[in-house]
Amino acid sequence: MKQAIPPMLAIALTCLWLLLNDTLEPAHIVLGGVLAVLFTLGIAQMRPLQPKVRRLPLAIKLIFVVLIDIVRSNIAVGRVILGLVRDHEVKPGFLDIPMQLRDPHGLAVLSMIVTSTPGTVWVALSPDGGTLRLHVLDLQDEAGWIRLIKQRYERPLLEIFE
Repeated sequence: MKQAIPPMLAIALTCLWLLLNDTLEPAHIVLGGVLAVLFTLGIAQMRPLQPKVRRLPLAIKLIFVVLIDIVRSNIAVGRVILGLVRDHEVKPGFLDIPMQLRDPHGLAVLSMIVTSTPGTVWVALSPDGGTLRLHVLDLQDEAGWIRLIKQRYERPLLEIFE
């Protein structure tokens, strides 16, 4: 089975090589390129299941949604830390969310989204992959959190990866 070299990964590795060596000498560019291609091919052999992104425009839109959510969440967590939430008591808790998403790449992206958003942490995925457990810093509305994760993140990831 012939493995394709992901060009962006090879370019990024070559750039990293040049940055680490602090040079733009042609010999280092060639050596960095050769090493990047060899490493990329080696890594591809260790990863038999390749991701299949089906809807790239939706993936790009999801990136912006996540960035906005990270900013909003930073503000909300900052308010909790500074004690600026006088209208309700902060109630941390665990939340179980039923999952339809089964693609390992989609689940990996979801775990990064959830964990990079302040106030939430991916705790576990059930062995059958059917239930995601999250810890939420301020769990006021369990149904609202389930709806948010499923509609805002899981649904687009299903369209992107499955």
